[in-house]
Amino acid sequence: MKYVEPIRDPEIINDIRNRLYAKADKRDYILFQLGVNTGLRISDLLQLRVHHLKKRVMHITEKKTGKQKPFEMNPSVRRELLTMVKDRDDYEFLIKSREGVNKPLTRSMTYKILRKITLIYNLDGGFGNHTLRKTYGYHFYLETKDVVALQKIFNHSDPSITLRYIGYAQDTINAMTKRFKV
Repeated sequence: MKYVEPIRDPEIINDIRNRLYAKADKRDYILFQLGVNTGLRISDLLQLRVHHLKKRVMHITEKKTGKQKPFEMNPSVRRELLTMVKDRDDYEFLIKSREGVNKPLTRSMTYKILRKITLIYNLDGGFGNHTLRKTYGYHFYLETKDVVALQKIFNHSDPSITLRYIGYAQDTINAMTKRFKV
């Protein structure tokens, strides 16, 4: 599997949001907003249904680990997404495929959507389905500096794994080596 990077620039994140929001079909916008605001793996995002948003605390079972995970999303993001799906049935998938009546989008299709976005912005590094999760982690850490909380959110065994995962360790190394001169 290819190593992927977070989207580090907040201006690019906002531009992507605006670009996706401007589209008539809000599916890709919902995918992006959920991804960068929850830090859930793509396999867990794709299983979310409308009723999950209606609860203040979402309870999901992680596909990868099988662990039950409670998650409270930012209230303003949750309200915005709820207005977008207000006319949909509680058991509809939030991120629906255009094929079939009520099927979730596939991982391969989310990869194509995200790849297309990152190509538009000519971003350096590898990008894929984990980009949204890593973007969440990167910005969560920049804002809170709480690696232990992020480690718990991501179910990592050690803080150093979390820092490496979000690319922060590499950013720190790059900044140090850039300044270093003998």
